[in-house]
Amino acid sequence: MRRPRRPYPRARRTAPVARGADGRLHGVEAVIDKDLASAVLAESIGADLLLLLTDVPGVLRDHGTARARLLERVRRVDVTDLDLPRGSMRPKAEAALRFVERTGRRAVIGDVADVLDLAAGRTGTAACP
Repeated sequence: MRRPRRPYPRARRTAPVARGADGRLHGVEAVIDKDLASAVLAESIGADLLLLLTDVPGVLRDHGTARARLLERVRRVDVTDLDLPRGSMRPKAEAALRFVERTGRRAVIGDVADVLDLAAGRTGTAACP
């Protein structure tokens, strides 16, 4: 028996592709928001906790200045008030907030080196509804 043709590319492909009108796969430009994808996956599997790991302690107020300080909590209003640029912590903060708002569970942003402390709630930036 012949297998039906897959409507999607095989998982081992490394470049984003789409099936064209001719039925063949063609490379396409795409940007994957890994933080949002992580939040959606965590929600779909019923995760109790979402950890968004990076190389800094968490969301920093006045990042890049001598006044920089870690925010222990971030709320939806903070994403706007802090003027977090799209290429900075904004995607992480938005993904963490989405997860918390949709599930009522915990989400924390912080340094990968502190993963155990992040999971225990001892460090990082926690998303709050």
